[in-house]
Amino acid sequence: MPDQFNPLIPPWLPGDATFYTYASGIAELAVAIGLFIPRTRRLAGWGAALLFLAVYPGNIYMAYDWRDRELSQQLVAYLRLPFQIPLIWWAVSIARKTPRR
Repeated sequence: MPDQFNPLIPPWLPGDATFYTYASGIAELAVAIGLFIPRTRRLAGWGAALLFLAVYPGNIYMAYDWRDRELSQQLVAYLRLPFQIPLIWWAVSIARKTPRR
């Protein structure tokens, strides 16, 4: 259902927003699967960290774009920004703690 997520894609990115929606969705699924498999957990941890960094500009855009919405929606958009810092830390810690295979 890309129409739900396409408005969150910053308009300054080249190409169609649907491409980014599908690409990030595929990356999320790949990272999730990779984290469950011990052999790929280290790589998936680094992939998760990169994914969280890659979508951060979209979250900044969302916070800016939603500045005129209801307060509850603004809070959702603004709280996503600091929440990604522990997510990045978590992903990096998984990657570092997982032994190389």
